Amino acid sequence: MKVSIVIPTYNEAPNIAELVARISDATTNYDAEIIFVDDSSDDTPQVIVHVGNTARLPVRIIHRSTPIGGLAGAVLAGIAASGGKWCIVMDGDLQHPPEMIPILLAAAASEHADVVVASRNLDGGSSGGLAGISRHIVSNAANLLTRAMFPVRLQNCTDPMTGFFAVRRATIDVSVLQPRGFKILLEILVRNTVTVAEEPFVFGERQAGVSKADFRQGVRFVTQLAALRFGRVSGFATIGAAGAVANLIIMAGLQALGVWYIAAAIIFAAVTIVGNFLLQERFVFRDLRGPAASGYIRFARFFAFNGIEATVRTAVLWAVVATAALPEIATQAVLIGIGFILRFVHHSQRGTSMAVWSPRGPHKSLHAKSLGRE
Repeated sequence: MKVSIVIPTYNEAPNIAELVARISDATTNYDAEIIFVDDSSDDTPQVIVHVGNTARLPVRIIHRSTPIGGLAGAVLAGIAASGGKWCIVMDGDLQHPPEMIPILLAAAASEHADVVVASRNLDGGSSGGLAGISRHIVSNAANLLTRAMFPVRLQNCTDPMTGFFAVRRATIDVSVLQPRGFKILLEILVRNTVTVAEEPFVFGERQAGVSKADFRQGVRFVTQLAALRFGRVSGFATIGAAGAVANLIIMAGLQALGVWYIAAAIIFAAVTIVGNFLLQERFVFRDLRGPAASGYIRFARFFAFNGIEATVRTAVLWAVVATAALPEIATQAVLIGIGFILRFVHHSQRGTSMAVWSPRGPHKSLHAKSLGRE
């Protein structure tokens, strides 16, 4: 059986020699190769090349000078470059024991599975290698939250957060995966229909280097969950809600400085429209900027759609305040809430988003698919 072991690395030079040696010993009965996908800023690439020159197995390295998608993106790059029927995905820090590789492959054969997960949460498994009680609490909480959000897709997986698993290359569609941060297995299980088996494993202690988990990775994980569960609508709603709050704060501040409320409403509308466009470009529709029209055209479309809405809202604000003598800020808050709901519904039906980020030429079918629920 042809097997590709895909290992994303970031500054793991001290672990490479032992890792390659142990993988070689564990795969003597397989036609195996090792693919390192490296995003390091130290001498890890040179160490990989040096170790690979004397290794029993073929060792390849993909060094990404401009990493995209974090660790998950590195895994996808390795899978895409693999030549094996099966891909084993594991970390380069020796916390995933290479001796588990034949166990995972044996389970795949005996249970006719597409994905075999090395689970810390089965009897016989353990997450003892996590450093500190806080890491254990965060890991367990994330696991519970993830399984609660995807009860059907993850019904046969006790550890969707693990980075150690085997996957049958032909059963996953790499093109539908949208890597963010660390949790590539979650992407695979949620976006593909696969048969899952599990084997218990003990998560080992780190031998060298430092953990890459930090607050930023936590934010990426929450963003990934929201995108998987709700699609682009989640990012659109978050940015829109933040813009609504900013609107009211700016308007109140300008009024406190003596600015007429209508002028304040116009100013904050312009500021928040620009801010919303930049945030949606960066965080919601980043992957569609290439096939879509130029940035200037996208901005003009976005400003036109939202400018019309802001003009109508401001006119209604003036009419209500002038006739009913209601407080300006309270009235504006109600109108912004109504506008937010209408924009949300319109966006959910591929309205503004399709018009603003409409692709050019042959990308249209891809774009239409990507705007839906992910």
